[in-house]
Amino acid sequence: MKRKLISILASLIVLVSGILIFMQWHNAKLMVKMRKDEFDEAVLRSLNQASRDLERNETFRYLESITYSHEQELDSVVHAQSPRYSGVGITQGETLFVTRPTLFNPVRPLPLLNMHKRPTEETTRSFLESVRNAYIYQRGVLDEVIYTILYHASEQDLKDRVDTVMLDALLTEALRRNGITIPFHFKVETADGEEVFRCSDYEDTGSEYCYSQTLFRNDPMAKMGVMRVHFPTMNDHIWGVANTLMPMLLFTILLLVVVGYTIWQLARQKKVSEMKNDFINNMTHEFKTPLASISLAAQMLNDKSVAKTERMYDHLSTVISDETRRLRFQVEKVLQMSLFDHDNIRLKSERLDLHDMLQTVITTQQLRIRQNGGTLEAQMMADDPVVRGDEMHLTNVFFNLLDNAVKYARPNVQMQLVVHTENVGGNVQVTVQDNGIGIQKKDLGHIFERFYRVHTGNQHNVKGFGLGLAYVHTIIHLSRGKIKVESEYGQGTRFIITLPNE
Repeated sequence: MKRKLISILASLIVLVSGILIFMQWHNAKLMVKMRKDEFDEAVLRSLNQASRDLERNETFRYLESITYSHEQELDSVVHAQSPRYSGVGITQGETLFVTRPTLFNPVRPLPLLNMHKRPTEETTRSFLESVRNAYIYQRGVLDEVIYTILYHASEQDLKDRVDTVMLDALLTEALRRNGITIPFHFKVETADGEEVFRCSDYEDTGSEYCYSQTLFRNDPMAKMGVMRVHFPTMNDHIWGVANTLMPMLLFTILLLVVVGYTIWQLARQKKVSEMKNDFINNMTHEFKTPLASISLAAQMLNDKSVAKTERMYDHLSTVISDETRRLRFQVEKVLQMSLFDHDNIRLKSERLDLHDMLQTVITTQQLRIRQNGGTLEAQMMADDPVVRGDEMHLTNVFFNLLDNAVKYARPNVQMQLVVHTENVGGNVQVTVQDNGIGIQKKDLGHIFERFYRVHTGNQHNVKGFGLGLAYVHTIIHLSRGKIKVESEYGQGTRFIITLPNE
């Protein structure tokens, strides 16, 4: 599968999964909003009903008190006027119904009617007149009750008018009728904010969690009350509707993660496969050159037609020796990285003087750098250059860094290399700096990966295995050190290695 196809497939899966997750999340939010609106409407309807029930119960209490007082007054009048009782009687069959006399503006009593005889016109007129007077009286009594409720009930303090036990029962019943059975707490305040009653568990929270209802709305403004109700588990009640969608959302996210990881592995395997193919091509090239040189030298030695001189023998043996060493170095590098894969490599831990080791590397590389028209400056500034590590592998680390600096020098620009040491916080810091072609930012994060090589289009600037910096990174890591790289493309590169002092 081509990398471009993998990228397109990954993009489509991410896009579709993102749209699916967004739709599910949007639906969940919409359902929660609808549930919240329904909850608000049900609560407000319940509070309004509880407020009306509270006022109705107050009205019943006043009616009962007024009726009782009127009955007491009537009984005293009846007992005082018992010899000349002027009640009204209505006979029906053998039964006599007696009405109480009026207390205010008494009217003429209703005449006795014998239901077995046909009433005369005068008797009927007298009866109707008495009924009308009785109606007027009852309406006066009702007006008196309404007046008392409107103008005398509100004169009492709010705490005397509100029965909190009854209010709690009214709220519970009203909420239950509207489908709300979650716990609630409430408090009652006067119109000016003075607290009259508070449940022990009531919490003053934001308006989103608290609902208000005016009590005694028909009273004067100063005599009104305010009831505030708080639902501590409201969020759980509202978001409970989204619980059915959450598993689907989580499974979708999990699916996206699994698919994304699979595609990432495919892309990674594709990349590794390309780098391995690149590695094989480079290795073939690197091995072909020294093998060709050795083969040519061997042919010259075997050619009887070519005169052999001592100088020629020395030259051919030198070529064979150098190329053989070069082959051995490349093979060892590949084998070392293979050992790292299986954690079979074991580094020695010995006391090393970095200055002495670096001086050996610099002396070896100095001739090659001069032949390429460059300079190498050694700045050994560390007061304590002693570390613990494997001398052979650490030597190879600095050989690799200087070798790369020579390989990636800018054409037509004099090569300038600097090796600098200093002590920083109980460590020895070694900086290898060059003025070569540098590394682009997109490649900086990959240069320590095995087989990775910086490309220019589809061509390599320098042949190699792509193992050198991976080897350097591994050795420094196993030596309990750190390595970082700073580079500006077209200006040069700086490798900074930090190793702990002994």
